[in-house]
Amino acid sequence: MAKLDDIIAFCDTRVKRASIIDFPGANNGLQFQNSGKVHKIGAAVDAGLIPFQKARDASIDFLIVHHGLFWSSPSSISGSTYAKYKLLFEADMAVYSSHLPLDAHPEIGNNACIARALGLEVESRFLEYEGTDIGIIAHAPKDRTALQDSLKKLFPASYQAIEYGSEAPKRVGISSGSGASVIAELKKHDIDTLITGELRQQHFNVAQEEGFNLYPCGHYATEVFGVQALAKEVAEHFNLPWEFIETDCPL
Repeated sequence: MAKLDDIIAFCDTRVKRASIIDFPGANNGLQFQNSGKVHKIGAAVDAGLIPFQKARDASIDFLIVHHGLFWSSPSSISGSTYAKYKLLFEADMAVYSSHLPLDAHPEIGNNACIARALGLEVESRFLEYEGTDIGIIAHAPKDRTALQDSLKKLFPASYQAIEYGSEAPKRVGISSGSGASVIAELKKHDIDTLITGELRQQHFNVAQEEGFNLYPCGHYATEVFGVQALAKEVAEHFNLPWEFIETDCPL
């Protein structure tokens, strides 16, 4: 058993929560308190009712999520929102959210974890938001086929390829989740290949016109890494068990 306050302090420090400005509504940090004791750590991408149910069934009482509970103005606590809060109260489950801090972190962030899993050497960073560079620029492998093979292994269910760039890429950009805002940054940083989560239909035309290799491998699939890495570190530090809550999101 560990104290909730101690775990919160560990997480806040590890992800540098106080120093990273996030999108309005992200509300990083503790979002739902429990009675103060933690016996098992959980990790999930989304703060949804189904992940909460699975976490409860796994006896998790501290759940780390990437997409938290609060993104819009307050609304009535009814329907599925009521069901979520009711479950959290009854299960005595705390929820801790970390959005951009777990995209940008140089060691346990989604982008850093993806680069490491693909065996890509990080060269520099890009995609600045409020003073923090969120994305990663990595040295490209010698040929595109090697990158394809690695991506298919890492993202077997969600791999997609839009390939109008060089078969010998120069620089690889990595930005998990939504990649819509990233496309405009590629040429500025001499990036010809992008690994991201999701794109929009018009980016197919951009890839053709600008000669990009784009790999949208799933918003969900590209953001499972950070929460797992943080949960693992918390569990090891406090000598607690941990578990990842998979929801098989195809998007």
